[in-house]
Amino acid sequence: MSFIRTLHGDIDPKQLGFTYSHEHIVCRPPYWAEKGEDDLLLDDKEKSLQDVLDFAKHGGRSIVDATAVDYGRDVEAVSEIAKKAGVHVIGTAGFNKSFLWEAKLPEKLKPAVGNYDTFYEWIDRASIHQLAEFVIKEVEEGLEGTPYKAGQVKFGTGYNRITPLEEKTIRAVARAHHETKAPIHSHTEAGTMALEQIEILKSEGVDLSFVSFGHMDRNPDPYYHEQIAKTGAFLSFDGIGKIKYGPESTRIRCILELVKKGYENQILISGDTARKSYYKHYDYGLGLAYIIAKWVPRFIDEADRAGFDGERLVRLFFVENPARCFAFKK
Repeated sequence: MSFIRTLHGDIDPKQLGFTYSHEHIVCRPPYWAEKGEDDLLLDDKEKSLQDVLDFAKHGGRSIVDATAVDYGRDVEAVSEIAKKAGVHVIGTAGFNKSFLWEAKLPEKLKPAVGNYDTFYEWIDRASIHQLAEFVIKEVEEGLEGTPYKAGQVKFGTGYNRITPLEEKTIRAVARAHHETKAPIHSHTEAGTMALEQIEILKSEGVDLSFVSFGHMDRNPDPYYHEQIAKTGAFLSFDGIGKIKYGPESTRIRCILELVKKGYENQILISGDTARKSYYKHYDYGLGLAYIIAKWVPRFIDEADRAGFDGERLVRLFFVENPARCFAFKK
């Protein structure tokens, strides 16, 4: 038996439909708020709603909101947007990367985690077991004390390194996965350290087919992608539209290389739309409709020209693969 856990209840995987695998809808990351980085604060529920409605208008059915506890979630706002837009939203328990932990711990979290000053202090002083228990509670009871449960668990590491505290959160998330059967998502900074993360996950007995690795297009290295795919894990190409990191041709080439090697069932696509300047209704960016309305037709054209069935691949990447990747299997 398998199911997908959304903010508004568990659903059959067949109900998921066209899915973005890594987005941020409403969030106020404490680290960036303290630095005065307004572009990184998605803090207007109504503007976020308008972009989600654009996505839904083009046939979008589900969004994975990858906002972890240290990235300033607004669970109530996102659950309201999901309801108003008529889309499924999968919430995220767990952690991001370590430099974010320099920020002050919000008062609302202290009853649940302890009266620590910063995220760093909490993660440093808590045991792996205590961190795992926090993640488990967010999957089984609700995010930050709300009734809205997480549908995946997450960890992250920095650029070309894994700190001791990041390793601690990987192990905590792995143990929460074993307890809950929730799928795992990995943040890889600029697409690095996935293979090193895999070694830690293996030492915790994790079946890699339950794991998706984010930001793979930030490291457009087909050999590296193949080594990850060989483990059975999913690879998320979630920087669509971010030309500052590389042209779409590079992303599409990497995706089609994986297809050519037989890994088409392990590919996910999204935009990681985490800035006001990426959103249409905040700051005239490409917006959440861009992938489904404009990138997908281009991908189909390029895939067809390369001898593949582009429409079939789109269905795999946005419907069938997410339905397997984000399922709890008990």
